[in-house]
Amino acid sequence: MDYDGRRFRSVENSGTGEVGPETVFDYSQDGNVVSATYEGGDVRFGTLVATVDEDGNLDARYGHVNASGELMTGECRSTPEVLADGRIRLHEEWRWTSGDGSSGRSVVEEIGD
Repeated sequence: MDYDGRRFRSVENSGTGEVGPETVFDYSQDGNVVSATYEGGDVRFGTLVATVDEDGNLDARYGHVNASGELMTGECRSTPEVLADGRIRLHEEWRWTSGDGSSGRSVVEEIGD
């Protein structure tokens, strides 16, 4: 699975998450290394770095500055689903490594330009 050049938007998130429908992720990929920048809504700016396995699963670490000016960090495991129209939906299980240390689930879907 190739994530290079794909854009995603959050469609679902647990209550303690800070990513929302206004947050857009821009992904890049080089071999099995995936990276992204993201911003919008409660996220002023963030970065993500991950490795991807042969099935397209992502093992990621992320960090961002939120609307309150706090630096937040976490880890996430994402499982891809290819939709009927060819877009990718990522089912994510995440955990904060800063703040309250809570965990949750989210879903992001690929969007067009």
